[in-house]
Amino acid sequence: MPAGTRDYYAVLGVERTASADEIKRAFRRKAREFHPDVNKAPDAEERFKEVNEAYDVLSDPAKKEQYDRFGAVGRGPGGAPGGGYQYVDLNDLFGGGGGFNMGDLFSAFFGGVAGAARGARMEGRDMAMSLAITLEDAATGVEKEIVLDRLATCDVCSGTGSEAGSSVTTCPECRGTGQRVTVRQTFLGTMQTAVPCDRCGTTGRVVERPCEECQGSGRVPDRQHVNVTIPAGIRDGQQIRLRGLGEAGIRGAAPGDLIVTVRVKPHEYLHREGDDLHCRASISITQAALGAELSVCGLLEDNDIHVPSGTQHGDSVRIKGRGMPRLNGGGRGDLIVHLSVEVPKKLSRRQKELLRELAKEFGDDAPEETSPLQKLKDWLRG
Repeated sequence: MPAGTRDYYAVLGVERTASADEIKRAFRRKAREFHPDVNKAPDAEERFKEVNEAYDVLSDPAKKEQYDRFGAVGRGPGGAPGGGYQYVDLNDLFGGGGGFNMGDLFSAFFGGVAGAARGARMEGRDMAMSLAITLEDAATGVEKEIVLDRLATCDVCSGTGSEAGSSVTTCPECRGTGQRVTVRQTFLGTMQTAVPCDRCGTTGRVVERPCEECQGSGRVPDRQHVNVTIPAGIRDGQQIRLRGLGEAGIRGAAPGDLIVTVRVKPHEYLHREGDDLHCRASISITQAALGAELSVCGLLEDNDIHVPSGTQHGDSVRIKGRGMPRLNGGGRGDLIVHLSVEVPKKLSRRQKELLRELAKEFGDDAPEETSPLQKLKDWLRG
């Protein structure tokens, strides 16, 4: 193993022959152990990041194979960091969109059901992330695989939060209401105050023997590979909602959704406005004056256009039905080609003669060509 490289198996405390399930269970144990919310050691946060980094590599078959063969992932010659794995801060994994925060995710897990006493909801929260695609992908539609870190339903207890054979009963403290009512005497009289029930964590239910894997919450941190179908014609900034792929709810409560914001990357030479595409093409002064047939590159195909005679700089040609597909069908927008007339910066002697003749035909004043000797005389006089 290259010097300075972490032993990811040692970080998780598993053998190199560990199965995927053993690696997952080890990650959950270590994450609970070193999470800064429960571990106040000075290096707890750094250890927690190491655990997440190790699991990121060992839970991905391709990264794990590369790590097992070379002792590193995404490193160039001599162990220099390459373009592969990079640790992503937990709070940045989903871009902070939709109020989602990975720190909150793990805090909700490590707090267990007791987190509900601090105002946590039983239903799973929505999660948000951004997904970048090309303009070509937006035109044809595409399916993208994403790696999703979320609180998923515990596979040991199937989300009940209890061990096999254990029962879930009504909380004796709050009698299933999730709140305790306290009564106190004040100078204004008797006052009642409702506070969250500490016994059941506002759920109104008590687990006899909590599941060891999820500590009674019915959900565990997990990493999943999810396919997202991007429809043809989607625009930059539009969102796709994947039902049930947000946080799992506590003890079988309804899960949240995953909201994917699609970001379309800028194209090299095409610009989109609505369902129309715009591009530029250069023509010569003779093509502008006499007309021409041109071939221009579109997004999904090449296009032949007719440049009419007398075209001016800045004129445009519209090609019907060669733009972006309209979302949910309905044909395509147009391709609009903006023409720019290029004036040559250097001319041959013959080209100058022809242009002077043309200028005379138009009645324009065109300066006669000055001989080298005349240029020298003018310079000596000046």
